[in-house]
Amino acid sequence: MVQIVTDSSTLLTREEGADAGIDVVPLCINIFGEDYRDLQVDMDYFYAQIAQGGVPRSSQPPLGEFLETYKRHQGEKILNISMADGLSGTYLSACSAKDMAENRDDIVVYNSRTLCGPHRYLVMKANEMARQGAKMEEIVRALDECLMHCESFLLVQDFEFLRRGGRLTPLAAKFSSALQVKPIMQQTADGKRLDAFGISRTIKGAAKKVMHHFQKKHVGEGYLISIAHARAAKDALEIAHIMKDAFEKAKVEILELSPAFITQGGPQCIAIQYIKL
Repeated sequence: MVQIVTDSSTLLTREEGADAGIDVVPLCINIFGEDYRDLQVDMDYFYAQIAQGGVPRSSQPPLGEFLETYKRHQGEKILNISMADGLSGTYLSACSAKDMAENRDDIVVYNSRTLCGPHRYLVMKANEMARQGAKMEEIVRALDECLMHCESFLLVQDFEFLRRGGRLTPLAAKFSSALQVKPIMQQTADGKRLDAFGISRTIKGAAKKVMHHFQKKHVGEGYLISIAHARAAKDALEIAHIMKDAFEKAKVEILELSPAFITQGGPQCIAIQYIKL
């Protein structure tokens, strides 16, 4: 059987992953000089630190932890489904660990080119296929097919978090947080950066702009629409209603973002994504 390995971009804790037979290696978080692991820090404390002026930063998981995970599954085929290369060093770290592993020939590191909801879906799909006896090539081919129809958007309340992260295209970097608007960012086609998609005066208006784009992409039955938020539950629920009304046959889910993504999008940010099931 193929063993699935991933990172906390999936918004899965270690425990949730273990319950499904998946190894989850969390990203690293630092705030006020203190180090934590993603999804292993108290969220009330984390938000309180930001409110006190703390500037959180995230980084890829330790290379050694990937290496230990690969070693633990020696003798098995291993598929590490990583978050998008370019938005994090996680993919490169996973690849470096593979190159160092004695069982490197049994390891495939897959660049999902996405994150959060769609990343989570790909990992769960791969794990289900693996447990049904699918071979590595079959799983990778199925993931590739899903990613042919996948896009991600981010609605931000505090643009400075994105600006500091340095994962913006030059055009996107020109957005000013001083403007009384809600910037809408879109993940680039290669998955490596965020680009400017549009602006709106309200979160609801921004969500409708994204919804109209989804309609142009023929999102509907057989698609998952994922809404992940950073303590913006009310806005996320309103966006979910907008999406459910527009795409009655699509599956719509609401997730809560982990600290690793709040370091980039900031408190109250909301990711809206779709992927073909």
